[in-house]
Amino acid sequence: MGKTVIIGGVAAGASAAARLRRLKENEEIILFERGEYISYANCGLPYHVGNVIENRSDLLVTKKEMMESRYSIDVRINSEVTSINRDSKSVHVVTKEGQEYDESFDNLVIATGSSPVRPAISGIDSPKVKTLWTVPDTDEIKKYINEKSVKSATVIGGGFIGLEMAENLYGLGIDVTIVEASNQVMAPVDYEMALLLNENIRDNGVKLIVNDGVDSFEDTSEGIKVKLSSGKTVLSELVILSIGVKPNSKLAADAGLALNEKGGIIVDSHMRTEDESIYAAGDVVEVEDFIFKDKTMVPLAGPANKQGRIVADNIAGLDSTYTGTQGSSVVKVFDLNVATTGANEKALVRRGLVRDKDYTSVILTQNSHAGYYPGAKPLIIKLLFSIDGKKIYGGQIVGKDGVDKRIDTLGTAIRFGATVKDLTNLELAYAPPFSSGKDPINMAGFVAENVVNGLVKQAVWNEADTDKKSVILDVREQAELDVFAIDGAVNIPLGQLRKRINELDKNKKYIVLCAIGVRAYNAYRILAQNGFENIKLYPAGVRFYSSTHRNFEEVNEEFVCKY
Repeated sequence: MGKTVIIGGVAAGASAAARLRRLKENEEIILFERGEYISYANCGLPYHVGNVIENRSDLLVTKKEMMESRYSIDVRINSEVTSINRDSKSVHVVTKEGQEYDESFDNLVIATGSSPVRPAISGIDSPKVKTLWTVPDTDEIKKYINEKSVKSATVIGGGFIGLEMAENLYGLGIDVTIVEASNQVMAPVDYEMALLLNENIRDNGVKLIVNDGVDSFEDTSEGIKVKLSSGKTVLSELVILSIGVKPNSKLAADAGLALNEKGGIIVDSHMRTEDESIYAAGDVVEVEDFIFKDKTMVPLAGPANKQGRIVADNIAGLDSTYTGTQGSSVVKVFDLNVATTGANEKALVRRGLVRDKDYTSVILTQNSHAGYYPGAKPLIIKLLFSIDGKKIYGGQIVGKDGVDKRIDTLGTAIRFGATVKDLTNLELAYAPPFSSGKDPINMAGFVAENVVNGLVKQAVWNEADTDKKSVILDVREQAELDVFAIDGAVNIPLGQLRKRINELDKNKKYIVLCAIGVRAYNAYRILAQNGFENIKLYPAGVRFYSSTHRNFEEVNEEFVCKY
């Protein structure tokens, strides 16, 4: 009988413990957790703050008592492992009550996760500046909001937790401002896709400040003042700090285990460290990027749970390997959902890939299900792929319905090496309430295939702005122009284009646009077969154009929107 000690009882640690028990009935398994709770739903914490998840107990997926009774695992909560002795194969433990002792192991699993980043900013230790990462954090924030009758809050950071917290605080009737140091929220998606979120956040009543970092926090009699790099200030009663996480790898570092430059524990494909008796999994480890095969850090719950399972397999003698993380993720932002898988365009550019030489992309608008069936909602899909279409780098989707289904389809296709052509051949379930005869992922493949075959060229979202010599050719009807028209565009409805084609100059560059892209593609093909060579298709149509070209002006810390 062997003995396995697991440090950390949430995603990776709990997964490893349960799997190992199923594989080795006689293994002695001890699970140390420095907090009070194991296997809790940390991804659900913002929704408990907002009372969407009303019962706190619903967050506690597997309680200590259940883990002990069902799995015969020795669960020791409120017990912090403070050091690892690799020579004696033991860990030093300090309990909440101050008791100290050593515990031996045959195999050790480090699943210590990550913690919110709290940089050395003046005033950051104010009790009004809080982070959300654990169940006690949730309790503290809810108590503070209720006891102080909080009416205003500033969320620092526009990532997953920041956006979820902003939505849930706003749902409680709290006036919310999001401050993001970069030029967009939701860093995993590209800028033009994030503009859809920027618009939606502001339209839902949340103030959004981008391109402005935090210089300091200052307690005042009215609340807490956030001074920004620009010199502007935001005053509120509560601050939620959500600017990223860092791996909890000090234990590993002190034990002499190899770390990368970001502090991630270096492991092999079996999740084993350089010490053959020590494994690591979850947010604390370095992983392989599935797309590029280089090393990275991706703190996500799905990969953490899988890695914990793989650790258990290998301890039990099975040959199980982790094949990399592609970053599949989804988040709800008010009435929009945004999802991504694989690499974004920013990642391609950082790695030296050149657009229209090494890769290209398409952006398209498709309905979530058949348009004639009630409730269809538009999806904006961005697909990145190699010039020959033989490799799909990644995809991003924004919409109100069907986003998760399509990103999972695309993520699965990428995982199994699908080409652009393969997307066109996918046979996906169809009935009017669920999809269309040609699913949006099929359509992404069709559009990309047309690009690969030279039948169409898509403009980038702001090409008409950056290339002043280009002319937008709008092929919508007059009634549509009455609702939204683009200054300087030439309008020839598609049905009149063949008769009026001589009104266009073959020496000019035209970017063809319509409502969602279908009529524009037909117009493009007409022009291409009538001697027009310098033409491009505007991606995803005028809905996308209007959202990405919407101008928000900031006036006295309030946002006034105008086109």
